[in-house]
Amino acid sequence: MSEFRFELLATDGAARTGVIHTPRGDIRTPAFMPVGTAGTVKAMLPQSVCQTGADILLGNTYHLMLRPGAERVAALGGLHKFMDWHRPILTDSGGFQVMSLSGLRKISEEGVRFQSHIDGHAEFLSPERVMEIQRLLGSDIQMVLDECPALPAERAVIETSLALSMRWARRSRRAFGEQPGRACFGIVQGGTYSDLRIRSAEMLQEIGFDGYAIGGLAVGEPQAAMFETLDATVAHLPADQPRYLMGAGKPSDIVGAVLRGIDMFDCVLPTRSGRNGQAFTWSGVLNLRNACHADDAAPLDSACVCPACRQFSRAYLHHTVKANEIIASMLLTWHNLTFYQDLMATLRDHIATGSVASLSARFQQ
Repeated sequence: MSEFRFELLATDGAARTGVIHTPRGDIRTPAFMPVGTAGTVKAMLPQSVCQTGADILLGNTYHLMLRPGAERVAALGGLHKFMDWHRPILTDSGGFQVMSLSGLRKISEEGVRFQSHIDGHAEFLSPERVMEIQRLLGSDIQMVLDECPALPAERAVIETSLALSMRWARRSRRAFGEQPGRACFGIVQGGTYSDLRIRSAEMLQEIGFDGYAIGGLAVGEPQAAMFETLDATVAHLPADQPRYLMGAGKPSDIVGAVLRGIDMFDCVLPTRSGRNGQAFTWSGVLNLRNACHADDAAPLDSACVCPACRQFSRAYLHHTVKANEIIASMLLTWHNLTFYQDLMATLRDHIATGSVASLSARFQQ
């Protein structure tokens, strides 16, 4: 079995392009991971997701543990076989979803007790159980359990939360153990306090991980605050390991983060927008519900090779969106995921040729 390793190919300022090598295939970076929350990228077949150019998907530990259950997935051959996706999968820890259940959970040193949002039954997640679930799912990259406090928050709240997350990170890493070919990522926390972010990054490196994520951002804070936090944090992460910004985001968020040295991204935005009649293009976001598209025979984007652009007009897409037809969600999701993968490929090309600054100017807010 081949090892998990990161290969840096080129840099342009802080921006970088490379390859994450895994036994299930290479992940070209910068990389965008479509979100397959419950073992499916909504409105897409696995082979269709492959055709967009995606090298890796994200699965959600919280949702999969509740339904159908990690033990059941393991008995059926693991998540890759279960959902017919044979490239790499990253699973998050479920911590963000649990933390969002503020009225249904209780945090302690041991972990988090919470009620299922599905049927209200009691559940408990500890760092050890989170890693056990991800091992059962068989994911290639596994995330530690952390606490993700809502922003804005007082420094004392963030500092207490950070200390707990670091203790959980140590327990998670120990529970991950040795899984040849698989990776365990730590998660940097600390709100928008630069010194706390640096402290978190240093503590995680003392524990030792295969990659480092930045959590607790892209949760509603201004983009400028996110970028300032990245500026303060990324320089304190290892240059020879992957860096992952969790939950971002808009194309301008991704481009700005790439300029600051981030390698990996995930977000529900392209799939959720597709189900709501919105299409990302190089000219901006189009709302296919708008009447201006009703008689437009042009494609969404003449340069795009997805089926929505090659086979259908804006008028047809407008009609299917207005009629609430399932094909509208399918086509617009396919288009949006293709756009995001095209964006990542374009970023990789511009970094390799030292011209990423010219691309970034198109996405400045």
